[in-house]
Amino acid sequence: MKVLVLGGTGVISREIVKLLIAEQHEVTLYNRGSRDLQFTDGIRLMSGNRLARNKFESAMQNERFDAVIDMICFNEADARSTVAAFADSGAHIVICSSVAVYKRPYKSVPTVESAEELFDDPTFPYAFDKAEVERYLNRVIAERKLPLSMIRPSLTFGPGAANMGVLRQNYGIIDRIRKGKPLVMFGDGSTVFSFTFTADLAKAFVGILGDEKTFGEAYHVCSEERSRWEDLYLAFGRVLESEVEIVHIPSELLAAANPDLFSHLYFEKTYPGLFDNSKIRGVLPDFRCEIDLNEGVRMMVEWFEKEANQVDQEKDALEDRLVELHAGWKTQMKELVK
Repeated sequence: MKVLVLGGTGVISREIVKLLIAEQHEVTLYNRGSRDLQFTDGIRLMSGNRLARNKFESAMQNERFDAVIDMICFNEADARSTVAAFADSGAHIVICSSVAVYKRPYKSVPTVESAEELFDDPTFPYAFDKAEVERYLNRVIAERKLPLSMIRPSLTFGPGAANMGVLRQNYGIIDRIRKGKPLVMFGDGSTVFSFTFTADLAKAFVGILGDEKTFGEAYHVCSEERSRWEDLYLAFGRVLESEVEIVHIPSELLAAANPDLFSHLYFEKTYPGLFDNSKIRGVLPDFRCEIDLNEGVRMMVEWFEKEANQVDQEKDALEDRLVELHAGWKTQMKELVK
Protein backbone atom coordinates (compact mmCIF):
# COMPACT_ATOMS: atom_id res chain seq x y z
CA MET A 1 0.00 0.00 0.00
CA LYS A 2 1.00 3.61 -0.51
CA VAL A 3 0.87 5.02 3.02
CA LEU A 4 1.30 8.63 4.12
CA VAL A 5 2.22 9.35 7.73
CA LEU A 6 1.60 12.88 8.96
CA GLY A 7 4.37 13.27 11.51
CA GLY A 8 6.46 10.13 11.48
CA THR A 9 9.28 11.23 13.77
CA GLY A 10 7.56 11.02 17.18
CA VAL A 11 7.85 8.27 19.75
CA ILE A 12 4.88 6.28 18.48
CA SER A 13 5.03 7.21 14.82
CA ARG A 14 8.65 6.16 14.34
CA GLU A 15 7.67 2.63 15.38
CA ILE A 16 4.76 2.74 12.96
CA VAL A 17 7.13 3.77 10.17
CA LYS A 18 9.56 0.96 11.04
CA LEU A 19 6.77 -1.59 10.86
CA LEU A 20 5.41 -0.18 7.59
CA ILE A 21 8.85 -0.54 6.05
CA ALA A 22 9.25 -4.06 7.42
CA GLU A 23 5.95 -5.01 5.82
CA GLN A 24 7.11 -3.47 2.52
CA HIS A 25 4.59 -0.66 2.25
CA GLU A 26 5.48 2.39 0.17
CA VAL A 27 5.92 5.08 2.84
CA THR A 28 5.78 8.86 2.61
CA LEU A 29 6.32 11.15 5.60
CA TYR A 30 4.99 14.69 5.83
CA ASN A 31 6.48 16.87 8.56
CA ARG A 32 8.49 20.01 9.16
CA GLY A 33 11.80 18.21 8.75
CA SER A 34 13.01 19.49 12.10
CA ARG A 35 14.01 16.08 13.52
CA ASP A 36 16.63 13.65 12.28
CA LEU A 37 15.36 10.28 11.15
CA GLN A 38 17.02 7.02 12.20
CA PHE A 39 16.18 5.50 8.82
CA THR A 40 15.41 7.05 5.46
CA ASP A 41 15.99 4.25 2.97
CA GLY A 42 12.85 3.58 0.98
CA ILE A 43 11.00 6.56 2.48
CA ARG A 44 9.77 9.57 0.58
CA LEU A 45 10.03 12.78 2.59
CA MET A 46 7.70 15.74 2.13
CA SER A 47 8.55 18.87 4.08
CA GLY A 48 5.83 21.24 5.21
CA ASN A 49 3.82 22.64 8.09
CA ARG A 50 0.30 21.33 8.48
CA LEU A 51 -0.63 24.58 10.26
CA ALA A 52 -0.22 26.36 6.93
CA ARG A 53 -3.67 24.97 6.19
CA ASN A 54 -4.25 26.03 2.58
CA LYS A 55 -0.78 25.06 1.42
CA PHE A 56 -0.95 21.70 3.21
CA GLU A 57 -4.41 20.84 1.89
CA SER A 58 -3.55 21.85 -1.64
CA ALA A 59 -0.36 19.77 -1.64
CA MET A 60 -2.19 16.70 -0.32
CA GLN A 61 -5.01 17.01 -2.84
CA ASN A 62 -2.43 16.61 -5.59
CA GLU A 63 -1.23 13.30 -4.14
CA ARG A 64 -2.79 9.84 -4.03
CA PHE A 65 -2.38 7.40 -1.15
CA ASP A 66 -4.14 4.21 -0.15
CA ALA A 67 -3.99 5.15 3.52
CA VAL A 68 -3.15 8.18 5.66
CA ILE A 69 -2.09 7.95 9.31
CA ASP A 70 -2.43 11.30 11.05
CA MET A 71 -0.24 11.34 14.17
CA ILE A 72 -0.37 15.11 14.68
CA CYS A 73 -4.11 15.79 14.96
CA PHE A 74 -4.53 17.61 18.28
CA ASN A 75 -7.65 19.75 17.89
CA GLU A 76 -10.75 20.24 15.76
CA ALA A 77 -8.96 22.61 13.39
CA ASP A 78 -6.38 19.91 12.64
CA ALA A 79 -9.15 17.38 12.07
CA ARG A 80 -11.02 19.69 9.72
CA SER A 81 -7.84 20.24 7.72
CA THR A 82 -7.17 16.50 7.44
CA VAL A 83 -10.71 15.90 6.20
CA ALA A 84 -10.39 18.75 3.69
CA ALA A 85 -7.11 17.32 2.42
CA PHE A 86 -8.14 13.67 2.02
CA ALA A 87 -11.93 13.31 2.07
CA ASP A 88 -12.18 13.06 -1.72
CA SER A 89 -9.11 10.86 -2.20
CA GLY A 90 -10.63 7.52 -1.19
CA ALA A 91 -7.72 6.92 1.21
CA HIS A 92 -8.33 5.16 4.52
CA ILE A 93 -7.74 7.88 7.10
CA VAL A 94 -6.49 6.72 10.51
CA ILE A 95 -6.44 9.36 13.24
CA CYS A 96 -4.30 9.02 16.37
CA SER A 97 -6.62 9.95 19.22
CA SER A 98 -6.13 9.12 22.92
CA VAL A 99 -7.86 7.44 25.84
CA ALA A 100 -7.84 10.96 27.29
CA VAL A 101 -11.06 11.45 25.29
CA TYR A 102 -12.99 9.31 27.80
CA LYS A 103 -15.02 11.14 30.41
CA ARG A 104 -13.98 10.32 33.99
CA PRO A 105 -14.87 8.47 36.08
CA TYR A 106 -15.12 5.58 33.66
CA LYS A 107 -18.42 3.76 33.38
CA SER A 108 -16.67 0.44 32.77
CA VAL A 109 -13.52 -1.11 34.27
CA PRO A 110 -11.81 -2.64 32.39
CA THR A 111 -12.94 0.06 30.00
CA VAL A 112 -14.84 -0.85 26.84
CA GLU A 113 -15.40 1.70 24.10
CA SER A 114 -19.17 1.32 23.81
CA ALA A 115 -19.77 2.16 27.49
CA GLU A 116 -17.96 5.49 27.58
CA GLU A 117 -18.74 9.13 26.86
CA LEU A 118 -16.39 11.79 25.50
CA PHE A 119 -14.59 14.22 27.81
CA ASP A 120 -16.34 17.60 28.08
CA ASP A 121 -14.35 19.70 30.56
CA PRO A 122 -12.20 22.43 28.91
CA THR A 123 -10.26 22.82 32.18
CA PHE A 124 -8.01 20.03 30.89
CA PRO A 125 -7.32 21.26 27.35
CA TYR A 126 -5.49 18.21 25.99
CA ALA A 127 -8.34 15.81 26.72
CA PHE A 128 -11.02 18.31 25.73
CA ASP A 129 -9.35 19.11 22.41
CA LYS A 130 -8.88 15.42 21.57
CA ALA A 131 -12.54 14.82 22.40
CA GLU A 132 -13.52 17.73 20.15
CA VAL A 133 -11.57 16.03 17.35
CA GLU A 134 -13.63 12.89 17.78
CA ARG A 135 -16.92 14.75 18.07
CA TYR A 136 -16.20 16.49 14.77
CA LEU A 137 -15.04 13.29 13.04
CA ASN A 138 -18.11 11.42 14.24
CA ARG A 139 -20.29 14.06 12.58
CA VAL A 140 -18.31 13.80 9.36
CA ILE A 141 -18.49 10.01 9.39
CA ALA A 142 -22.26 10.14 9.86
CA GLU A 143 -22.76 12.72 7.12
CA ARG A 144 -20.24 11.58 4.52
CA LYS A 145 -19.51 7.91 5.30
CA LEU A 146 -15.76 8.53 5.12
CA PRO A 147 -13.32 5.59 5.35
CA LEU A 148 -11.97 6.89 8.66
CA SER A 149 -10.85 5.13 11.83
CA MET A 150 -9.58 6.37 15.20
CA ILE A 151 -7.08 4.68 17.49
CA ARG A 152 -6.84 5.73 21.15
CA PRO A 153 -3.48 4.96 22.78
CA SER A 154 -3.05 5.14 26.53
CA LEU A 155 0.23 6.13 28.19
CA THR A 156 2.81 4.67 25.81
CA PHE A 157 6.56 4.50 26.26
CA GLY A 158 9.37 3.86 23.80
CA PRO A 159 12.76 5.16 22.66
CA GLY A 160 12.51 8.92 22.27
CA ALA A 161 9.88 9.24 24.98
CA ALA A 162 9.79 12.38 27.09
CA ASN A 163 6.89 11.27 29.27
CA MET A 164 8.26 8.77 31.78
CA GLY A 165 7.27 9.03 35.42
CA VAL A 166 5.23 11.50 37.46
CA LEU A 167 7.51 14.44 36.62
CA ARG A 168 8.14 13.14 33.10
CA GLN A 169 11.83 13.43 33.80
CA ASN A 170 13.17 10.32 32.03
CA TYR A 171 16.84 9.90 32.97
CA GLY A 172 16.16 11.82 36.18
CA ILE A 173 14.40 8.72 37.50
CA ILE A 174 17.56 6.66 37.09
CA ASP A 175 19.76 9.41 38.51
CA ARG A 176 17.62 9.82 41.62
CA ILE A 177 17.44 6.09 42.31
CA ARG A 178 21.22 5.74 42.01
CA LYS A 179 21.75 8.69 44.35
CA GLY A 180 19.26 7.32 46.87
CA LYS A 181 16.96 10.31 46.39
CA PRO A 182 13.20 9.77 46.79
CA LEU A 183 10.81 9.77 43.86
CA VAL A 184 7.46 11.56 44.08
CA MET A 185 4.37 9.44 43.42
CA PHE A 186 0.86 10.86 43.10
CA GLY A 187 -1.69 9.54 45.55
CA ASP A 188 -0.74 6.32 47.33
CA GLY A 189 0.61 4.75 44.14
CA SER A 190 -1.99 1.99 44.14
CA THR A 191 -4.02 3.15 41.13
CA VAL A 192 -4.09 0.23 38.72
CA PHE A 193 -2.71 0.95 35.26
CA SER A 194 -1.49 -0.70 32.08
CA PHE A 195 1.74 0.69 30.63
CA THR A 196 1.98 0.22 26.86
CA PHE A 197 5.10 0.20 24.69
CA THR A 198 5.34 1.60 21.18
CA ALA A 199 6.24 -1.55 19.25
CA ASP A 200 3.00 -3.17 20.43
CA LEU A 201 0.86 -0.15 19.62
CA ALA A 202 2.30 0.15 16.11
CA LYS A 203 0.91 -3.29 15.23
CA ALA A 204 -2.64 -1.99 15.54
CA PHE A 205 -2.09 1.14 13.45
CA VAL A 206 -0.56 -0.86 10.62
CA GLY A 207 -2.85 -3.86 11.02
CA ILE A 208 -6.11 -2.03 10.36
CA LEU A 209 -5.00 -0.21 7.21
CA GLY A 210 -7.48 -0.71 4.42
CA ASP A 211 -9.83 -2.83 6.52
CA GLU A 212 -13.37 -1.73 5.72
CA LYS A 213 -14.65 -3.21 9.00
CA THR A 214 -12.78 -0.46 10.85
CA PHE A 215 -14.34 2.44 8.92
CA GLY A 216 -16.26 4.73 11.25
CA GLU A 217 -14.93 3.03 14.37
CA ALA A 218 -12.72 4.03 17.32
CA TYR A 219 -10.50 1.58 19.19
CA HIS A 220 -8.36 1.91 22.27
CA VAL A 221 -5.15 -0.11 22.01
CA CYS A 222 -3.41 -0.67 25.33
CA SER A 223 -1.48 -3.28 27.23
CA GLU A 224 -3.72 -5.50 29.34
CA GLU A 225 -1.01 -6.27 31.90
CA ARG A 226 -2.25 -5.15 35.32
CA SER A 227 0.17 -3.01 37.32
CA ARG A 228 0.00 -0.24 39.89
CA TRP A 229 1.52 3.16 39.27
CA GLU A 230 4.05 2.48 42.00
CA ASP A 231 5.12 -0.66 40.10
CA LEU A 232 6.62 1.58 37.42
CA TYR A 233 9.25 2.91 39.82
CA LEU A 234 9.76 -0.47 41.46
CA ALA A 235 10.50 -1.92 38.02
CA PHE A 236 13.22 0.70 37.60
CA GLY A 237 14.64 -0.41 40.94
CA ARG A 238 14.73 -4.06 39.81
CA VAL A 239 16.48 -3.20 36.55
CA LEU A 240 19.00 -0.96 38.36
CA GLU A 241 19.29 -3.44 41.27
CA SER A 242 18.69 -0.60 43.72
CA GLU A 243 16.20 0.19 46.45
CA VAL A 244 13.58 2.77 45.55
CA GLU A 245 12.26 5.29 48.06
CA ILE A 246 8.88 6.76 47.17
CA VAL A 247 6.99 9.65 48.77
CA HIS A 248 3.28 10.09 48.14
CA ILE A 249 1.57 13.41 47.44
CA PRO A 250 -2.10 13.84 46.47
CA SER A 251 -2.58 14.55 42.77
CA GLU A 252 -4.85 17.50 43.63
CA LEU A 253 -1.98 19.23 45.42
CA LEU A 254 0.46 18.46 42.61
CA ALA A 255 -1.93 19.88 40.02
CA ALA A 256 -2.36 23.04 42.11
CA ALA A 257 1.42 23.42 42.40
CA ASN A 258 2.10 23.09 38.66
CA PRO A 259 -0.96 22.65 36.41
CA ASP A 260 1.07 22.36 33.20
CA LEU A 261 3.12 19.48 34.59
CA PHE A 262 0.62 17.67 36.80
CA SER A 263 -2.92 18.25 35.51
CA HIS A 264 -2.85 14.97 33.60
CA LEU A 265 -2.38 13.16 36.92
CA TYR A 266 -5.43 14.77 38.48
CA PHE A 267 -7.76 14.53 35.48
CA GLU A 268 -6.59 11.18 34.02
CA LYS A 269 -4.17 9.08 36.01
CA THR A 270 -6.07 8.98 39.29
CA TYR A 271 -8.58 6.69 37.57
CA PRO A 272 -7.89 3.03 36.71
CA GLY A 273 -6.05 2.68 33.41
CA LEU A 274 -7.39 -0.75 32.48
CA PHE A 275 -8.68 -1.24 28.95
CA ASP A 276 -10.33 -4.21 27.28
CA ASN A 277 -8.90 -4.91 23.81
CA SER A 278 -11.80 -7.09 22.68
CA LYS A 279 -12.91 -4.58 20.06
CA ILE A 280 -9.53 -4.29 18.31
CA ARG A 281 -9.18 -8.08 18.46
CA GLY A 282 -12.50 -8.26 16.64
CA VAL A 283 -10.65 -7.02 13.54
CA LEU A 284 -7.12 -8.17 14.47
CA PRO A 285 -7.74 -11.57 16.15
CA ASP A 286 -4.06 -12.22 16.85
CA PHE A 287 -3.36 -8.80 18.35
CA ARG A 288 -1.61 -8.88 21.72
CA CYS A 289 0.63 -6.44 23.59
CA GLU A 290 3.68 -8.61 24.22
CA ILE A 291 6.09 -6.26 26.01
CA ASP A 292 5.60 -6.46 29.77
CA LEU A 293 6.52 -3.76 32.27
CA ASN A 294 9.89 -5.22 33.27
CA GLU A 295 11.00 -5.75 29.68
CA GLY A 296 9.78 -2.30 28.68
CA VAL A 297 11.50 -0.53 31.57
CA ARG A 298 14.75 -2.37 30.81
CA MET A 299 14.48 -1.15 27.21
CA MET A 300 13.88 2.39 28.40
CA VAL A 301 16.82 2.34 30.83
CA GLU A 302 19.12 1.20 28.03
CA TRP A 303 17.90 3.99 25.78
CA PHE A 304 18.02 6.65 28.50
CA GLU A 305 21.62 5.83 29.35
CA LYS A 306 22.64 5.79 25.71
CA GLU A 307 20.87 8.87 24.40
CA ALA A 308 18.76 10.64 27.04
CA ASN A 309 21.36 10.70 29.79
CA GLN A 310 20.73 14.25 30.95
CA VAL A 311 18.86 15.28 34.09
CA ASP A 312 16.33 18.09 33.84
CA GLN A 313 17.76 20.23 36.62
CA GLU A 314 14.61 22.33 37.02
CA LYS A 315 12.42 19.27 37.47
CA ASP A 316 14.98 17.65 39.74
CA ALA A 317 14.97 20.73 41.98
CA LEU A 318 11.16 20.70 41.97
CA GLU A 319 11.15 17.05 43.04
CA ASP A 320 13.61 17.86 45.84
CA ARG A 321 11.33 20.66 47.02
CA LEU A 322 8.26 18.39 46.93
CA VAL A 323 10.13 15.80 48.98
CA GLU A 324 11.04 18.49 51.52
CA LEU A 325 7.42 19.65 51.73
CA HIS A 326 6.28 16.07 52.24
CA ALA A 327 8.73 15.64 55.12
CA GLY A 328 7.45 18.88 56.67
CA TRP A 329 3.84 17.76 56.39
CA LYS A 330 4.66 14.49 58.14
CA THR A 331 6.31 16.36 60.99
CA GLN A 332 3.34 18.69 61.33
CA MET A 333 0.90 15.78 61.36
CA LYS A 334 2.86 14.07 64.11
CA GLU A 335 2.74 17.28 66.14
CA LEU A 336 -1.06 17.32 65.85
CA VAL A 337 -1.47 14.00 67.66
CA LYS A 338 0.85 14.78 70.54
